[in-house]
Amino acid sequence: MKLPSVTIKQLLDAGVHLGHKTFRWNPKMSQYIFGSKDSIHIIDLVQTLEMTNVALHEIHKCIVSGGKILFVSTKKQATETISALAKDTSQFYVNHRWLGGMLTNWKTISNSIKRYKKISEDLKKENTGFTKKEILKMGKQRDKLERSLGGIADMKKTPNMIFIIDTNVEDLAIKEALKLNIPIVAIIDTNSDPTGINFPIPGNDDARRAINLYCELIKLTILDAQNHISTKHSEEIESKEKTEKPEQKIKVEALQPKIKSDAAEKKSTSIFSKIKTLASKK
Repeated sequence: MKLPSVTIKQLLDAGVHLGHKTFRWNPKMSQYIFGSKDSIHIIDLVQTLEMTNVALHEIHKCIVSGGKILFVSTKKQATETISALAKDTSQFYVNHRWLGGMLTNWKTISNSIKRYKKISEDLKKENTGFTKKEILKMGKQRDKLERSLGGIADMKKTPNMIFIIDTNVEDLAIKEALKLNIPIVAIIDTNSDPTGINFPIPGNDDARRAINLYCELIKLTILDAQNHISTKHSEEIESKEKTEKPEQKIKVEALQPKIKSDAAEKKSTSIFSKIKTLASKK
């Protein structure tokens, strides 16, 4: 396992330490706040660094065990980064709007996904059999469903882990994940509530540079975990082949005495028949 390294300097450069105004804070975040400057809370980056490493370790473990992660952030600053992260790592994402019951009412969401896929397939056909007005209406429906469900269209079941940027905006996602006991990794700012977050990362959840840094670290972690899976798989195949070859050799060796005995028996039979022939002639 090779987790990406990050330093306090990198966190400072990305503005991870900058919280909200001191009057816009959640008292439950007091343990993660270093102090304040110019009426802005400063996050303790020593804790951020430690907790980031813990979160990355858990993400790595989840991927290696064959799990899938759902990335969630509907903030304008994070929508593109979240979708790019999910696509680059073959995971799932929600970056437009969290639909109520997206996790807890998976059966209904699955039906909506099927509908989205059917409409998409119908529109791809050359001869759809629909009028221009119907095609236009279907196109609007598809675009609407794609914004909400496009990132989870290939998700067959609820994810093994969920990553969230801005717990205040994505409170519905947190409630549903808690209900289903899905582990949560989340960026928690000074105005966030860390309650129920399994692996919190104290940091700025508004700055684009900070969001890009979080996503880059997670991307490198997942890619390493996926390489670890492929290496492990190839090693398993090699060890399996090695264990199978001696068995095959043993089987061949076991057959050899039988082959020899069959040949000897055949030879003795032919000699006996020759002696019998000679005796009859006399």
